[in-house]
Amino acid sequence: MSQEPKPTTVTFLTSQNEEVFEDKQMYSGDGVSRASSITVHGVESNSEKKHNMKTYFMRKMNLVRRNSSASVSNSVEGPPYHTMRIETVADLMKTDVVNGLTDQEAEEKHLQFGYNEMEGDGGVNPVKLMAKQFFNVMVLILVIAMIVSIVFKDWVEAGVIAFIMVLNAIIGFMQEYKAEKTMESLRQMASPTAQVIRNGEQKTLATRDLVPGDIIVLKNGDVVGADCRVIESFNMDIDEALLTGESLPVNKVNEVLENAEVPLGDRVNMTYSSTTLCKGRGKAIVTSIGMQTEIGKIAKRLLESDDNGRTPLQKSMDRMALILLAIAIISLIIVFAAVKFKVDDQTVLYGISTGIAVIPEGLIAVVTLTQAFGVNAMAKANALVRRLVALENLGAVTNVCSDKTGTLTQSKMVLTRFWKPDTGYHKVGGLGFDIDGEIIKEDTNTNITDANTDAGLLKMVQSAALCNMSELRQHEDTKEYYGMGDPTEIALQAFAYKMKMGKPSLVQSENGGWKLIYEYPFDSSIKRMSVLCEETQNGTTGYFAFAKGATERILPCCTYVQLGDKAVAISQSDLEARVLPSVENLAAGGLRVLSLAYRRIVPGKHDIVTPTTYKREDIETEMVFLGLVGIYDPPRQESKGAVHKCHLAGITVHMLTGDHIATATAIAREVGILPADGNVENLVMTAQKFDKLSEDVIDQLPELPLVIARCSPDTKVKMIEALHRRKKISAMTGDGVNDSPSLKESDIGISMGQGGSDVAKQASDIILVDDNFATIVAAIEEGRRVFTNISKFCVHMVSVNVAELTPLLLCLALKSGDTIIFPLSPIQILFNNLITSAPPAMALGLEKVQPNQMLIPPRTDKESLFCRNNVIDLIYYGVVMGLICMANYAIVIYAWGGGDFGYDCNKNYNDSCEIVYRARGALFVTMTVLLLLHAHTCRDLINPTWTIKGLTSNPNYYMFLSWLFGLSIMFVVLYIPVLNVKVFKHLPITWEWGMVMASIVVYVLLAEGWKLVKRTFHIRF
Repeated sequence: MSQEPKPTTVTFLTSQNEEVFEDKQMYSGDGVSRASSITVHGVESNSEKKHNMKTYFMRKMNLVRRNSSASVSNSVEGPPYHTMRIETVADLMKTDVVNGLTDQEAEEKHLQFGYNEMEGDGGVNPVKLMAKQFFNVMVLILVIAMIVSIVFKDWVEAGVIAFIMVLNAIIGFMQEYKAEKTMESLRQMASPTAQVIRNGEQKTLATRDLVPGDIIVLKNGDVVGADCRVIESFNMDIDEALLTGESLPVNKVNEVLENAEVPLGDRVNMTYSSTTLCKGRGKAIVTSIGMQTEIGKIAKRLLESDDNGRTPLQKSMDRMALILLAIAIISLIIVFAAVKFKVDDQTVLYGISTGIAVIPEGLIAVVTLTQAFGVNAMAKANALVRRLVALENLGAVTNVCSDKTGTLTQSKMVLTRFWKPDTGYHKVGGLGFDIDGEIIKEDTNTNITDANTDAGLLKMVQSAALCNMSELRQHEDTKEYYGMGDPTEIALQAFAYKMKMGKPSLVQSENGGWKLIYEYPFDSSIKRMSVLCEETQNGTTGYFAFAKGATERILPCCTYVQLGDKAVAISQSDLEARVLPSVENLAAGGLRVLSLAYRRIVPGKHDIVTPTTYKREDIETEMVFLGLVGIYDPPRQESKGAVHKCHLAGITVHMLTGDHIATATAIAREVGILPADGNVENLVMTAQKFDKLSEDVIDQLPELPLVIARCSPDTKVKMIEALHRRKKISAMTGDGVNDSPSLKESDIGISMGQGGSDVAKQASDIILVDDNFATIVAAIEEGRRVFTNISKFCVHMVSVNVAELTPLLLCLALKSGDTIIFPLSPIQILFNNLITSAPPAMALGLEKVQPNQMLIPPRTDKESLFCRNNVIDLIYYGVVMGLICMANYAIVIYAWGGGDFGYDCNKNYNDSCEIVYRARGALFVTMTVLLLLHAHTCRDLINPTWTIKGLTSNPNYYMFLSWLFGLSIMFVVLYIPVLNVKVFKHLPITWEWGMVMASIVVYVLLAEGWKLVKRTFHIRF
């Protein structure tokens, strides 16, 4: 076992070698810091340059240095590992870089660190989920009513209530039964096996057996099994999109980063668990396993997140249920007090009737079904809702935090602009992999055609097409083009196709064509690629070398510059002075900049040009500089309109991306998140800067940043938490594993269906099938529609309960001796609450989107489901309908029947009960007709609905069908013998239809009068 290193002073220098901080640390053998003290002198170096030549400029800032074995003994560094030399990592991991761990050392580390696997949370128990459906206040009230009905042997009523509860439970269970498999998905993402060096031999091990200190061998196509520090790499590119959000593969090298706060996506000397090698090979030392890896930290956040909170809609329903329970208890006390607490079975049954009248039995089912219909509507619009309760929050969203790549953009690299030394900047039209697009010279707005294409542009296009290993193919069915190969090369190939010089047309020319002799592949150490080609034209053969790559690596290869049809000699300093400002200009627009060059090869003493006769260093010299190309991932066509629609709806859009700040700013300006002109310094921030801010500082900002670049998982969570402290409702989009914590933390997590990871989908509430930001806006619009409609039918259904309770309480004064006479039987009440009231309520739930739905701000807490406006409306309409019905009941009893209440008319019919049964019939019909018409009133609680315009414009045909159903079934139960008398305890009516018609007129006048008062005096309670 190695001895514990002595305390060592580590000195870091900035680019000017002037600002110094010392880190005095002591490390134990396992790399854990035991003591640390930091003394800071000066400040940090300048911020990173706004262009894509990352490594070049990082070196200029002294953020990167080449690995060196010199003076290792005097400079022992500790975690974070990207700031350490390989020898230091090996010392801390107690391993040998060449021979790896021994089996005994690996076993000891298993005991110390455990296995390389994720912890789980056990998933969802279906039994518990079903039981959960019965544990809300409204259902518990129904349980009590059912038990009381059973005790008094009212089997019909008990059966109906039981049916209602089971129906509600089944609907809720079927919609919510989405088993959470987050940790299982994380396990599946891990590589099943890994190539490891143990005891000096390479062997294949299960990934779960990896331990810190293992030396793993990586090759093209491998999934990295743990977090590692790169030992050596050969052209090794790793796709980290699922972890960092970076749209392009990251080239990994063995270099030491001196800045400990380099973002995850810029740690070019680290590889991370579950990322994939796209190209090359390498070797690395395992530094973290299991839950200590970056993906493990995300898994831990998911496990710790609270996903069991009640939503605002659920809380509103619970509060309403408690209030209704209190009203039911008070009503029961009033009933008992009316008989001076001389309670008999008739009094108890009357109390049950009042309790049933208070509870909107069908409300839960209607709410759930309305949300389910909303889910289906959203599915047709390419948004899949995983959690039903997320639908309600969509209508209240105030802030949307969106990823860039693939959501706001097309996730297709496109060459949109290029620069030639002689003719300047040019725009390239066409989106995605479209092979059609105009080439326009910017200063003159001239369209480039075959007629005005000079030799320099011709060679530039040939370089883009031939120094390129990608392909463009056309789909047989859709006829759309798609790319195969590196995204950057696909963009260059599409540019060549637009100039009618794609690689196939150059190679298969009628008069000869081009032939690839040899490819000198892209090398991360020199950051360029070149090819050696042969051109045969009319029997004449010529040889050319074409090169592309990072500008700082192409310029040293060039001694000429193409000006028009001539190649002009130029010094290196003059060439840099001419080119670099244009590089900066293109990069400032968020473009990834590449340089193109070529050289004519004259065989000379060699008769044949081959890779053996011409080495790479022979052809990549004395080249002719052709120009610069700018490539980026363009916005979707619909993104700008969708962002504008959000702004009109009072919704703020934020972009949180893993890309560089220049790229993020350019895209944000283009889609309208940022103003097109003006200073946006306060609206754009790097994650490195945002993460350093304390909560107090963030809360004091006038507004939160609209764009945050180089985001880490913690950055996104911190943004969500900041929005929550400002009482905002947030929606977060994401596709990668790195997005999972923020998807869980946000009010609505939205994952990508096409490019999203399984982990992100399991962590989200909504999945976008088309990965399109515009679909989010459509989902928000649908969410607003659903909540508005739920609010409408809640007013409708609860006001029906108030209408039923009103005559029940008033009729306590109309007693036959000490016996209370039922104005409505329990079955009549249940019939109106379920059979009659539920269909028009569902029709309200299917109301279309209002024209101004996305022109008003998001609803606030004061606009909850049972806000003051809604409560006053439901009380007003309920009392009005109740009094009208009570008036008709009283007219039949007293004006026509002389106040005769008969004998024992609550249980069974006898000849003395005709008046009471006819009065019940009149009250029942009036109540049924009014509650059907009341649904139409609730379509708009402010503007008139009982006008010609209100009846004919934007008609709701589901409403008309519900009226037809309700009236039909009413006639059935009113006029069919036995059913009317024995079950519903009422008689058919005749002349009473005149009162019903008059009641309709009175109701419409009172309803429209109430709306007129609210509009006239702008009453908002």
